[in-house]
Amino acid sequence: MEFQNIEIKREDKVAIVTINREKALNALNAETIRELQTFFENHWEDDSIGCVIITGAGKAFIAGADITELAKLDVKGAVHTSRIGLYLMKTIENFPRPVIAAVNGFALGGGCELAMACDIRLASEKAKFGQPEVNLGLIPGYGGTQRLARLVGRGKAKQLVFTGDMVNAQEAYRIGLVDEMYPPEELMDKALEMAKNIVAKAPVAVSVAKECINRGLDINLSAGCDFEKTAFGTIFGTADSKEGLSAFIEKRKADFQGK
Repeated sequence: MEFQNIEIKREDKVAIVTINREKALNALNAETIRELQTFFENHWEDDSIGCVIITGAGKAFIAGADITELAKLDVKGAVHTSRIGLYLMKTIENFPRPVIAAVNGFALGGGCELAMACDIRLASEKAKFGQPEVNLGLIPGYGGTQRLARLVGRGKAKQLVFTGDMVNAQEAYRIGLVDEMYPPEELMDKALEMAKNIVAKAPVAVSVAKECINRGLDINLSAGCDFEKTAFGTIFGTADSKEGLSAFIEKRKADFQGK
């Protein structure tokens, strides 16, 4: 499919998705959300992809939602817009393979929300993060009030949302919003290095581990451990588990097939 607002590049089993609305600082308009949704839905069962990297063209990751579109919304339209944005974030969060955000610049509003929906956030030292919606008389609408608190804690999330202040990459890293931070010129190489490290592992195990972590965060510890126990047993029925254990005993590199 031809996309107008995103570009897709493949590096073996790694898909690199670049949001390319550079003149608009990659703002998330409705069409970009639709294109991202289409990409993830089309590749949901694509075993040739083992990891996805999302980044932005130019000096922004995603500088927020498209304000010109938001300004036209009434209450019903705003609820619909939030629904499709939330659906995309949930799709990214639950995508069967890991998704890495390579945050190269501004990640504000919907951009910060999209980064938080990814499994791992890597940032350029020049990146900036924030949920500035209160400056417009609004609140985050794509999961920002929920995922931010889960990542950085209730108090810090309230501070960032109530003030609308931006934080630099160093502060984002300190509070746990960012997992790793690199010089700008190293960001994509480091993201690709991490992605290739991930795809070298047993694909089914990585996918099931992601599901266990995600599910566990939504339930209590005891229920989460029960879910993990079942998943742990199930994974022993895969060919990859047999290959991984045999390879370790035989002191050779495992040849995982994703089965």
